[in-house]
Amino acid sequence: MAAAGAAPRRERMREAILRTAASAFRRSGFHGASTREIASALGMTKGNLYHYFRDKEQILFACHDRSLDLMLRSLEEVERSSLAPEEQLRQLIRRHVEVMIDGLGGSAMALEFGSLSPPLLRRVIAKRDAYEAGFRRILSRGAARGSFRRVDPKVIALAILGSINWVARWYRLEGPMRPAEVGEAFADYFVRGLLASPPAEGHGRADRRGRR
Repeated sequence: MAAAGAAPRRERMREAILRTAASAFRRSGFHGASTREIASALGMTKGNLYHYFRDKEQILFACHDRSLDLMLRSLEEVERSSLAPEEQLRQLIRRHVEVMIDGLGGSAMALEFGSLSPPLLRRVIAKRDAYEAGFRRILSRGAARGSFRRVDPKVIALAILGSINWVARWYRLEGPMRPAEVGEAFADYFVRGLLASPPAEGHGRADRRGRR
């Protein structure tokens, strides 16, 4: 029984470490934040921290890896759905914004990408490339069906992802917009701009929401 409960406790502690570390990376940068600072914020010793992660780079990698896994899972769910490409893109943008705003990995993903050693960086880049490819597929399907204008899917995918990733730099929980509102605003902006036949003025998603 004790062994059965140990795994969930360990996973909860690992997540607490990742969230605390991501916050420290955002304040001080990867090189400025110390493992001692991260451990102290959790009421742990530096030695205790090493029971969960070998070093600070492994913590940074875990932030990236877990966040990318969440986004790839969202991509898989969206692509498996029967939704039209424009709604698939809308949902994926919303979910990506949520990940970037979340305290676990968003800040690290946006601000500390280049601090990983080459072997770990290659693993992160492979997942990023797979995720970007999913955006391109949705854009291409939308154009083929006539839902989206004919655009370069790679350029537009990079433009969307770059804009969303930047959210981690400026978003503050104490600000006027909730995470869901930020996600909806981004989704509306990009999807409406790509539609082959933009909705008439006053009939967009945001306008409908405002009249409820």
